Amino acid sequence: MSVATENAYAERPDRAGMHSRIPDFYTEDRGTRLETVADRCDLTEAQVAALDTDGETAAVVDGLSENVVGSIALPVGVATNFVVDGEDRLVPMAVEESSVVAAASKGAKLARHAGGFTTDVTGQVMVGQVHVVDVPDPEAARVRVLDRAEAIVETANDQGVLVSHGGGCRDVTARVVETRQGPMVAVHLHVDTADAMGANAVNTMVEGVAPLVAEATGGEVSLRVLSNLADRRLARAHCRVPPESLVDGDDDRDGETVRDRIVDAWAFADADEYRAATHNKGVMNAVDALAVATGNDWRALEAGCHAYAAQGGYSPLTTYEVGDDGTLVCGIELPVQVGTVGGATAVHPAARAAMGILDVDGAAELAGTVAALGLAENLASLRALVSEGIQEGHMKLHAENVARQADAPADLVEEVAARMVAEGDVRESRARELVDELA
Repeated sequence: MSVATENAYAERPDRAGMHSRIPDFYTEDRGTRLETVADRCDLTEAQVAALDTDGETAAVVDGLSENVVGSIALPVGVATNFVVDGEDRLVPMAVEESSVVAAASKGAKLARHAGGFTTDVTGQVMVGQVHVVDVPDPEAARVRVLDRAEAIVETANDQGVLVSHGGGCRDVTARVVETRQGPMVAVHLHVDTADAMGANAVNTMVEGVAPLVAEATGGEVSLRVLSNLADRRLARAHCRVPPESLVDGDDDRDGETVRDRIVDAWAFADADEYRAATHNKGVMNAVDALAVATGNDWRALEAGCHAYAAQGGYSPLTTYEVGDDGTLVCGIELPVQVGTVGGATAVHPAARAAMGILDVDGAAELAGTVAALGLAENLASLRALVSEGIQEGHMKLHAENVARQADAPADLVEEVAARMVAEGDVRESRARELVDELA
C-alpha cells in the first residue's frame, strides 16, 4: 500500500468519529492507548474505568499481549469436594458461565462417596512438526530422515534449556502425507517438555533442526511448528458412583434408574455427533476454567481435545458403564497440554495464586487434576440432564444475574430471583417490578 493510499484510508471513517488505522499504536504506553481508544470510540468514564487496571497486574498484562489498553476480570470460583489420587484438593476455576463451578463440585461429591478419582498420565511428550514440500522421492526421503535421527535429536537438544530441566527431544519419526498438492513429508520431533506446556521450546527445536531435515529430504522446509494434537500427553481419570448417591433426598427416582439413564445418555452421545459436541462442551467448561485460572493455554486444550475426539469419527471424551458391583463406572481420556512453569502461569499474580490453591507437584499432577475435573463436570451435567433437567440449577443462577442487572439491592437479589423462577418469568422488566414491590 502506498503512503498516499494509506493516509487516505486512515482518514476514511469506518463509523462516525472513529477509524481503525492508528499508526504506531503499539509503541505507545498503555495509558495513552486507552485514551486514544476511548476518544475514538466515545467511551464513557465508566467504560474507561472498567477497562483500566493498575499495579502489578497492569505491568503483567502489558507484557503478555499486544496493544493492551486494560484487562478484564473473570469470576474465580473454587470447586470443592475433590479427592484426586487420595489427596483432598480445592480446584480454582475462572469462568463466567452460571453453574459450572457448582456442577464440578457436585460431580466431585458424587465421586467422593467411593474414594474420589484415580488418575494416570502417559507422559509430557509434545510433537513438533517439520513440513517438507517439493521432495523428489518422498519415501526415500523419509528413510533418510530416520537414518539421521540421532543427529536430529542431538541438534534439537542443543536448542534452549529443556534438557537442563529434565526434558528434551526423545525421538524422531517421519511419514509421507498425501495431500491435494501432492505428497509431502512430515518429520515429527517427540519432545518431553517436563513441567512446561512446551510450545515455545518445541517451536525453537523444530526451527533449529530444519536445515538438517532439508538436507536429508532434498526438499524445501515450509512449516516448523508444534502440533496441538497432544496424543502422547494423555490424562485419564476414573471414579465409581454408588446408585444411591445419584438421587437427592426429595427425588422420587431410584438410583438405578438414574444410573442407567446416564449410561443411555453416554451411548447416545457415542452414536450421535450432534449430542457428542455438547457432551464434550460440558467437559471443556471445566477444563478451560482451570486452564484460565492457572494461566494455561485453554485454546490449545480445546484444539487438542476436539481433534482427539474426532479421530475415527467425533465421539465423547468420557465413558460410562454399569460395573459388576452395580456402581456407575465413569472414565475420561483426553490430551492435556498444561504446564506449572513458564508463561502466564509464572508471571500473572492471579495465576500464581490459583496455583497456590491447587498445590500440585508438577505438570503431570496438574494434568491428572484436569482430567478429574472434566469428568466431574460431565458426570454432574449428565445426572442433572437425566433427572431434574439442566435448567433447574441454571435458571436460579440466571435469575439472580437478571435481578442484579435490574439493580436489585443485594439483600433482595435472592428473593427477586426466586419469585421470577416460581412464576416462570425471568425478565429484567419483571425483576424491576418485583424490586419496586419489595422495596
